[in-house]
Amino acid sequence: MTTTPTGRRERRDDADALVWERTFRAPVHDVWAAVTESDRFERWIGTWTGDPADGFVTFTMNAEDEDIPPSRYDIRACEPPHLLRIDAVDDFGAWYLTLELREEDGVTTLTMSQVIDDVSTIESTGPGWEYYLDRLVAAESGRDADTVEWDDYYPALRDHYVAIAAALAPPNPTK
Repeated sequence: MTTTPTGRRERRDDADALVWERTFRAPVHDVWAAVTESDRFERWIGTWTGDPADGFVTFTMNAEDEDIPPSRYDIRACEPPHLLRIDAVDDFGAWYLTLELREEDGVTTLTMSQVIDDVSTIESTGPGWEYYLDRLVAAESGRDADTVEWDDYYPALRDHYVAIAAALAPPNPTK
């Protein structure tokens, strides 16, 4: 499979963010369920436990080759079925994520953004989110998400994200 990068840089809430979009021939409530219900979420990225009413859940990835420790994700905004904003800081970095959904004529568009906290992580998180979002598309279209291969995304998409990072990185001071 040849993968074309879709991520782009945008200014969001006075911060630089990476942004991706995916479309689904499904009602917005169905796509919302895929990104918020633990059993549906599990099909493409992992599981979460806890009571969202507490303001956080514990997220465990299941699509990695190695065991990744669970992370606490704080729920900053939840406006079903259109907006979810979650934040986490773990051993792998800071994750400030926003998912926005809109439906038009039976097609739901999911726009996901991640505020860029550390420019050096873009080269791997960019391809990573491309991979996971394509796993979501596969799962929601009735395909096995495991048919989406990580090797099609990294290092193939790395240069696209390195260019975004380079445009954001401060110039190296000369001595």
